[in-house]
Amino acid sequence: MMPATDRRGFLGGSILLGGAAVLGGCTTMGMKSPGFVVREGMALRRDGQPYRVVGANMWYAAWLGADAAFGNRARLVRELDRLQAVGINNLRIMASGEEGPLANSIKPGFTRPDGTANAPLFEGLDFAMSEIAKRGMTAVLVLSNFWEWSGGLQTLLWRTTGSFIDMGDPAHPWPAFADATAEFYANDDAVALYNEHLRRVVGRTNSITGQAYRDDPAIMSWQHANEPRPGGSDAAIARNAGAYLDWIDGTAALIRSLDGNHLVSLGQEGTQATNGREDLVLRAHERIDYLTAHIWPLNWGWVDGDDLPGTWPTAAQNTEEYLGVHERLARRLGKPLLVEEFGFPRDAESYSPGATTEFRERFYRTIYSAVEADWQSGGPIAGSNFWAWNGEARAAHPDARFRDGDGAGGTAYMGDPPHEAQGWYGNFDTDEAMLALIRQHAREALAFA
Repeated sequence: MMPATDRRGFLGGSILLGGAAVLGGCTTMGMKSPGFVVREGMALRRDGQPYRVVGANMWYAAWLGADAAFGNRARLVRELDRLQAVGINNLRIMASGEEGPLANSIKPGFTRPDGTANAPLFEGLDFAMSEIAKRGMTAVLVLSNFWEWSGGLQTLLWRTTGSFIDMGDPAHPWPAFADATAEFYANDDAVALYNEHLRRVVGRTNSITGQAYRDDPAIMSWQHANEPRPGGSDAAIARNAGAYLDWIDGTAALIRSLDGNHLVSLGQEGTQATNGREDLVLRAHERIDYLTAHIWPLNWGWVDGDDLPGTWPTAAQNTEEYLGVHERLARRLGKPLLVEEFGFPRDAESYSPGATTEFRERFYRTIYSAVEADWQSGGPIAGSNFWAWNGEARAAHPDARFRDGDGAGGTAYMGDPPHEAQGWYGNFDTDEAMLALIRQHAREALAFA
């Protein structure tokens, strides 16, 4: 994803129905299947009721769902059961992955280096969506990535130009990677490759259920990409703004031409993606169904991992202010807002599942309190997705670093992508304090429904 100074490189049925299904695993026999999530002004609704998103990020769901050496369907089922048991009703997952030369990109991908489709991963997405639907959950399907960890837009540029920049390369310090990747929007050949994958996924029929994706209510929205930015430097943002906005509008129109049933989302971090330019955030969402905000206090320099107690007050204040800015922008557009990524390290920035989570708990409570306040007042914040779910996975090596081949058997994939320390931000199945906090927030969602 991104350097620690600037992040970031990257659920369920209606919560009303989710309450009945939390302990059961599957939708009750004979119960009417939940319908599509729709937008009504600043609210999301499903089957005529408010849809309160109590979500998680689980980018690797399709990888686990693959009937292949890198998959593990039994584990995917266990993880979904765990998430449902704590009240999660929405998952944000990757429906893309572009193989190429970037040092930190995931392998395998949905498309191989030559652009051909990798069938097992598409079928893995099919299996994941079939299991998500069984639990009355919904999913946000992400169609590419601004960052390198799944290949993303930089890899599509490489396929058309033959050149690329690695994130974190000392020869190309920040913001070189972001500025270079933003050249994607004006590259017609790279956009054509993106559109080819988009058509392949959005127009797909699920091989498990036989249902066309466009007719599947378990899809909450299609998302352009994970954290698409117009650049990293002010100069690049100004230079690329027109092409960026044209790509956003054109992609939204293409999705809707293929699928008129589902919401369309952008996946933007908010003003962090535009170096504070609110005008670009507003314009980017004119043809998008809801706004998104991502919040990363450590990566954005709001908090020091070695001094969480001393720097937490600044992180708390900045988090509340960032939420306030985006709530105001959502009200101005008259659309919902989802806090679809938010992450915080364990105490002392430990990666160990045994480390305490006092300050992560404080951070989650800050987010959840803002969400619950909007639920109570009728504000635009429809919910949130924490980053991320690690579940039963554990780091395979003492240094907590992912190595090629660790994905074999589907046991090592976790919410922390392979290029990051395994255990940095994700919640494990043994994080009882975190699970209790999430469970209580899900109960509040029921109370406000």
